[in-house]
Amino acid sequence: MKKLILARRLSQVFFLCLFIYILWSTTYPLKGIFSPALFFKFNPLVTIITSLSERIILSGVIFSLCMLMLTIILGRFFCGWVCPLGTVIDIVGVFGKSKILTDAQNTKIRRAKFFILGVIFVFSFFSFQIAWIFDPLVIMARFISLNLIPSVTFIIDGFFSWIIRFFHLYGPVYDFYRSLQNSFLGIKVYYFAHSLVIFSFILTILIAAFKLKRSWCRVVCPLGALYAVFSRFSFLERRVKECSHCRKCKSDCRMAAIKDDSGYSKSECILCMDCVYDCPQHVTDFGFKLGAERERQGISRRDFLKLALISSLQGFGFPPGKAVLKKSGRAMVLRPPAALIETEFLNRCIRCGNCMKVCITNGLQPALFQSGFFGIWTPHLVPEIGYCEYHCTLCGKVCPTGAIPELTEEQKLKTRLGLAKIDRSICLPWKKKEQCIVCEEHCPVSNKAIKLKKVQVDGKIIERPYVNLRLCIGCGICQTKCPTRPKRAIIVYPVRVTHS
Repeated sequence: MKKLILARRLSQVFFLCLFIYILWSTTYPLKGIFSPALFFKFNPLVTIITSLSERIILSGVIFSLCMLMLTIILGRFFCGWVCPLGTVIDIVGVFGKSKILTDAQNTKIRRAKFFILGVIFVFSFFSFQIAWIFDPLVIMARFISLNLIPSVTFIIDGFFSWIIRFFHLYGPVYDFYRSLQNSFLGIKVYYFAHSLVIFSFILTILIAAFKLKRSWCRVVCPLGALYAVFSRFSFLERRVKECSHCRKCKSDCRMAAIKDDSGYSKSECILCMDCVYDCPQHVTDFGFKLGAERERQGISRRDFLKLALISSLQGFGFPPGKAVLKKSGRAMVLRPPAALIETEFLNRCIRCGNCMKVCITNGLQPALFQSGFFGIWTPHLVPEIGYCEYHCTLCGKVCPTGAIPELTEEQKLKTRLGLAKIDRSICLPWKKKEQCIVCEEHCPVSNKAIKLKKVQVDGKIIERPYVNLRLCIGCGICQTKCPTRPKRAIIVYPVRVTHS
């Protein structure tokens, strides 16, 4: 019985299901001990790059350092036993037919991920955080939150609604459907902009796995490259005794870590354990070996330490990375409550989609170019779709990097996202002299940031709304509920304010 492979598959399934469960079950109000932010605290790429880019030490850095220490002991166990994207790639790879490359070809294509890792570090040197583009946990979180969950809930909800209406199943089937609505289907079916683009991104990764096993992990993944740097010094090693050089292990290795001479690249091995059981002579195993000669492949330790040192120098103020951005710090879009100033927010946000997924009104949407090229897929509030719920603080609770600070309810009530402005050329009471108090009715501020003033027009009393700028917090509910179409008569514009 292939016990190690069975253990690895169980581990992969467990962590994939746990990852999906955490994202799926995170709703308002926040319940349970798990938060999506917790998973990202164990991600050294996001934690280190964001810390370097922002010149701060994130709260999760201790967890990330523990992961790197475990990598020095065990090797790239995360890639083979934990990574959710790696698990999905392995599942897809079962149905593909992978090419077998020579050692020279493998060495050449592996350099790409180290180059990408280096570019990410260099960008962090200039205060640009771009790890979110390639980080596997972020990619999976975006896909699950913005594609998988809305699609599955939409399909299941539509299926039950159809069979209940068509076959008049208003007995046990309807009761079961109601129970699902209170649990599994409790998450609302949401629409997210650019969902097709996000889906296409992960689809490209999976299609590549058909042609080349673990192609993403071999060629692109910067988190894998970071683990590869540390795993070169790992104590756990592959050992082969009296090899007949049948090369079966080489042809089956999903990472092409095994060489033509039956040796192996420790930094590329993800401990899948296939070679242990594929060996016809059963002479392959893994064990701890101290003081072994270290191979030199990929990016060297010296080069990596140089890169890390250069990035760290930025923390002492040289050179002034923030000046490179040359931005005013004012967002051109409505950001989540208490979000950092724009320059810091763009660096700190890893585009994981957690905040958008948990937004109970679906108002938080992924931006495209509304805030510039570096604002792609960052969250922004679109009041035409949904508003910022007055008492909700969930987006700050699930943000793994602090780009959206965690607020108490009292702080949230005083936090200003923007300011509302009435377009009198569209507003019904102002333009058409018709009675409409929708914006005032829905304003959640206790003293009402939208006031009504009675005026006599053409012999009748009309209540015209106006905005008290001192009280308005820019939650956007007035814009969401405004009945004028296609353009709303009241618009919330962003302002640069923090909570009290």
